[in-house]
Parts: sequence; structure tokens; C-alpha cells
Amino acid sequence: MEFTIFQLISIALVGAVGSMLVNRGVAVFNDGLRPIMPEYLEGRLTRKELAATSFALSFGLIVGFGIPLSIGAAIIIGHSILLACDIIGIWTPEGKKGMILSGIIGAVYSIGVCLGLQFIVDLFNQLPVNFLDSLSLVGTPIIISFTVFPAVAVGYQHGMKKAFNTALITFVIYLLFSKFGSFSIGSYDITLSPEGMALLAGMLMMVYYAAKVRGGDESTNADLVNIFAERVNKIKRNRWLLALMGGLVALVSAQLVLAVDAMPQALINEGKYTEGAIATFARAIGFIPLVFSTSIVTGVYGLAGTTLVFVVGLIFRDIPLLAFVVGAAVMYAEVMLLSVVTKGMDKLPGVREMGEHIRTSLADVLGMAILIGSAMASEQIAPGIGFFWILGFYLINRMAKKPLVELAVGPVAVIALGILANMLHLIGLW
Repeated sequence: MEFTIFQLISIALVGAVGSMLVNRGVAVFNDGLRPIMPEYLEGRLTRKELAATSFALSFGLIVGFGIPLSIGAAIIIGHSILLACDIIGIWTPEGKKGMILSGIIGAVYSIGVCLGLQFIVDLFNQLPVNFLDSLSLVGTPIIISFTVFPAVAVGYQHGMKKAFNTALITFVIYLLFSKFGSFSIGSYDITLSPEGMALLAGMLMMVYYAAKVRGGDESTNADLVNIFAERVNKIKRNRWLLALMGGLVALVSAQLVLAVDAMPQALINEGKYTEGAIATFARAIGFIPLVFSTSIVTGVYGLAGTTLVFVVGLIFRDIPLLAFVVGAAVMYAEVMLLSVVTKGMDKLPGVREMGEHIRTSLADVLGMAILIGSAMASEQIAPGIGFFWILGFYLINRMAKKPLVELAVGPVAVIALGILANMLHLIGLW
């Protein structure tokens, strides 16, 4: 993982602008932090209390999930940078000086993460027991496991029968494209990814079932827009700053510096960029209802919006500057269409509810895939005891007073086992 000067400048700008937007109360990345922001902005919560809350919500995900999964990978998980923007922006003081300070710290931190990860990789390569190659196995099950998430989401929303039908069609499509996905048209050789086509089929089934759910005269989202009109206007007043942030996120996505989550990261690590874009798009669909509804209620938008800007980056990865322009336009459009899209969801309640089930199924599939991958990595590091180590670490963590986030348990356990193996090697027990 080596970075060019342009990539470092780009990621520094993401950290700087992101931290300044948080400092000004315009946007945050953590969806759990967004509902708390109005409590501070309207004087019911002190900045010190807000800072403590932001740290509690984000720090564990940064050090336990974002950074461990980014070590040795071709691309960094966005949580490592964007969640830190939340902490930096809130911990720096209000006012012009605080905003400038947050920008400087955000830029320095972002560059530090990039260079620091490279340092860790170089350090691991010097260890007598090099477990870096084993660590890469953590993401291996994610690629194929991801194709099952539409079936799981359908099951949560519509029941087991439709989940089975979706899973069966997904499986058949995977088998067909594994066998017949490579062909020639004239002088062109075309290869269609089995994982990508299976995922696309599953997503179409998911949307089909959700669209069949008809609503009555509900006006839940329309009521929200009317009640919180001033907060919606506050977001729109900052549309140019948010567009700038959207363009920068698309830029670093296009340069393959930042991925939105572990699933697209695993695909990009394997060079499956189209599949990575599809995975990122699927995730964004799940987050549109959440981001839009919480933004309307709080007046605070998402640092990466609905995360569609990451998709833009992957699509235009060969033309990063175009990705910046299109990403800025997408973020601008999101902000300006905030009220329209949210009101429109009332007419398709099934699609509106689908977002929640997508998020739940993504978390379930990702958690299980990372745990299985971590077990595979640990068993390669320490044959015979790797599975014991991961299962013990995972189950005992559940009993802790302050347990690690479950997504982080596997990667942290693998790194801990690698360090232990080197310590035992030094004293002759390995």
C-alpha cells in the first residue's frame, strides 16, 4: 500500500473538509451521532458532553474495525478517516479558529493513517513470523458471501418462502455464469463475473418484492418534511460545501484510496471493481431512507451523503478529476432532492422499509463472513489452534463489560495471534 503525492493531498483534503463540516454542525458520518447533534446545536447538550459521546460512538469502530481491516489491504476502509472526522470536528472548539484547527488536524490525521498503515505493513514484513499474508484471508469469504444478502433481506421483510426463492435464483445464476460467463463477440473476449451477476439477480428480486407492497394514504415522510422545514433548509444552505465534500470522497474512491465498507473493499482487493461498485450501490440503497429521514429531522447531513459518491468514484476510477465533478454533482442533487425523494417514499412503503432490512442483512452477512475469514487466517498462522483462538476470543468478548464491536473481534483476534506467535518465536516456543 504505497501512496502518490496526489493521493495523499486528496485524502488530506477529505480529512480537512470533513472535520470542518462536522465542526460547523453541517454533517457527520456516524448515523448514530446524527440524532444527538440537535441536542447540542439547540443548547440542551454541552460541547464536552457531545465530544465524549462522539468518541464513545466512533473510536471503537476506528481502531477495532476500520484500521485492522485496512492493514495490508489495497484500499482503506472509509471508517478509518470519516469517523475520525466526527471526533476531530467535535473535539475542536467552536468558531473560526476551531474550524481552521479541525481542518489542520483532520488533514494531518488522514495523511498519518495512510503512512502509518504502510509503516505497519513494512514492520510486519520484517517479523520472523510474517502473518500479513494470512491477515488477507480475513476478507476472502466476504466476496461470495455478499451475494446472499438480498435473500436474507427478502426473508426479513417478506418471509422464508420468498427468501428461499431469491436464494435459489441467486444460486442458479451464479452456477450459470460460472459455466457460461466467458465468451467472445468478434475479436472481443467478454467475461461476466458470477458473483456480480448473482448479486444483481438477487437485488432485482429484492426490489421486485418490495415494490409489490402497496400503501394506503400514509404521509409519514411528508409530515416530517413539513414539520422540520427549517432544518431541511439549513442543509440546503450548505449545499455547496456538501457538494465539495462529495466530490472529494468520489475523488479518493476513484484513486482506490478509500472504500465505503469491508465488502467493497474485499472485492476491490481482488481487482473486481465492477462488483465493488455494485456492492457499494446496494449498500447505498439501504442507507438512503436512513440518511434522508434522520437528516430531515436533525438538520445534519451525512459526510458522504447516501454514499453514492463512492459508486461514482469506482465508475470513473480511470478519470479521477471527472469523478470529483460527478461526485460533487451527485451530492448536490441529493441535498436538493432531499424533500422530494423522502415524500416519494410514502408511495412505495415496501421500498422505504426495504432499507432497514438491507442494513440488517448486510450487518449479519458481513459479521459472519469476517468471523469465518478470521478463523481461516488464524488457522493458517497457527495450524491446529487457530479455530480455538477465534471462537474463544469471540465468545469471551461477549462477556466483557465493554466488549469490542462484533465486526472488529475477528480481525483484532488475528492480529493478536500474529503478535503472540512472534513473541513465542523470540523465546523459542514457536
